[in-house]
Amino acid sequence: MKVMKFGGTSVGKPERMHQVAQLITKDDEPKIVVLSALSGTTNALVSISDSLAAGDRIAAKRKIDELEQHYSSFITILVEKEVFVNKAVAVVKEHFEFLNIILRISFSDALNKDILAQGELMSTKLFSVYLEENGIDHLLLPALEFMSIDANEEPQLSVISHKLTALLESHADKKLFITQGYICRNARGEVDNLKRGGSDYTASLVAAAIHASVCEIWTDIDGMHNNDPRVVDKTMPIDVLSFDEAAELAYFGAKILHPTCIWPAQQTNVPVKLLNTMQPEAKGTTIAADAKSTGIKAVAAKDGIIAINIKSSRMLLAYGFLRKVFEVFEKYRTPIDMITTSEVAVSVTIDTDIHLAEMVKELEPFGHVEVDKDQAIVSIVGNEIAETPEVLKKLFDAISTVPVRMVSYGGSKHNISLLVPAAYKKEMLQLINKGVFGL
Repeated sequence: MKVMKFGGTSVGKPERMHQVAQLITKDDEPKIVVLSALSGTTNALVSISDSLAAGDRIAAKRKIDELEQHYSSFITILVEKEVFVNKAVAVVKEHFEFLNIILRISFSDALNKDILAQGELMSTKLFSVYLEENGIDHLLLPALEFMSIDANEEPQLSVISHKLTALLESHADKKLFITQGYICRNARGEVDNLKRGGSDYTASLVAAAIHASVCEIWTDIDGMHNNDPRVVDKTMPIDVLSFDEAAELAYFGAKILHPTCIWPAQQTNVPVKLLNTMQPEAKGTTIAADAKSTGIKAVAAKDGIIAINIKSSRMLLAYGFLRKVFEVFEKYRTPIDMITTSEVAVSVTIDTDIHLAEMVKELEPFGHVEVDKDQAIVSIVGNEIAETPEVLKKLFDAISTVPVRMVSYGGSKHNISLLVPAAYKKEMLQLINKGVFGL
C-alpha cells in the first residue's frame, strides 16, 4: 500500500481535483490519499479566528461569507450531476453553519483548533463527492479516528499504527482511502493539529504506521531543487537525497517539504518521493536511506533568524556555564539553530522572538548580551561534504564578498551552515549557484 499526499495548490481548483482523481487511479496498488485544505483556506480560517480573538465579530462574519462564496463557486465546477451538486452543497452548508454558530460562542484555544480543522474536512468530503460521481470506489477515513498527539504535542506513532491498521482491516474490501492531513486529536481528545505544513507530517506518519511501499508528496514543483528558484534564475531538480540530507534542507529553508516529514519515514525506511501534480511525468526527487553519491547537492536559506551573543570573561574555564545558558532556551521551549563558542563568548541563533525579551533578561546575569535581528542562515547540504577538503575552499572562494557572521562546520557531515545579514541572502544564494554549482 502506498501513501499519496496532495497539497493545497494540488486541490486548490476544481480542475486540479479532477487531475488528482486521475493520478490516484492510474494503478491498482492500494493507497491512502492525504489531502490538505484548498489553497488559501487555512489562511482565511486563521484570519477568521484572529478576528474572533480580537472580538471583531463583524469582520469575522464578513470573512466567513467571503470564504463560503469561494466554496460555493468551487463546487459548481467540481461536480455536474444534480444529486452530487446537492451533496456538495450540503457539505459546504454543514461547515459554514458551524463557522456561523461560533460567532455566538466565547473564543478559546480549543475553538480556534476546531476552526482551523474545517479546511481539511471540507476538501476531503468534496473530493469524496467527486469520486462518487465518477464511480470511483473509495472510503473516506476520518483522521480524527486515528491521528493523535500526546501531552507534549508529539505524534503517538504506535497508537496511530494500531488504530489505523484496525480501521484498514475492518474495510479489507476497499483499496482506496481518503483522509485529512494536518488535523488530529490531542491528549485531551480535543480536535488539534500538527501545525503548519502538517499534511506532510500526516502523510509520513501514515506511511510509517502502515509500513507503506512509498510516501509520495505531490506539490507544484518537480522535486527538491539545488537552490531556491524564487531567488536564482537557474536551478535543477535533485534525483536522489538521503534522509539526512533531506532533513537538513527541509529544516534550513527548503519550502517543498516540511521538516518533520523525514523522521517517521526514516524510522521505518519508507522512501519519500517529491512529485509535481502539474507535471506528473517529471522524475521528481526520491528520498531514501542511501545518498547514492557524495558532494554538495543543494543550498537552502532560512529567514527570520536572530543572533544572540553572550560575552563574559567569567566564561573562561567556567564549569557548567553552557548548561546554564541552554537551560534558558529550554525553559522557553526555543530551539537553537546554530552555536559557536570562544574563550569569552558564546553565540547562538534562534528563529522566533516570541520569548526574546524574557530570555535576554535571564541571560544578562551571565554577561553582556547583544541581539542582532534580520539575519539569515544559508546551509550547504550534501553527503559527507564536511569530510571533503575541497568543498570549503570552493565555497568560501565563491562567497568572498559576503560578510559571514557565523560558521557551523563539523557538527554534521552533511551540512555547512553560514549566518549572514538577511540583506545578503539573495546575493549569497546567487554566488553559490554560480561558484559551486556552475549555473
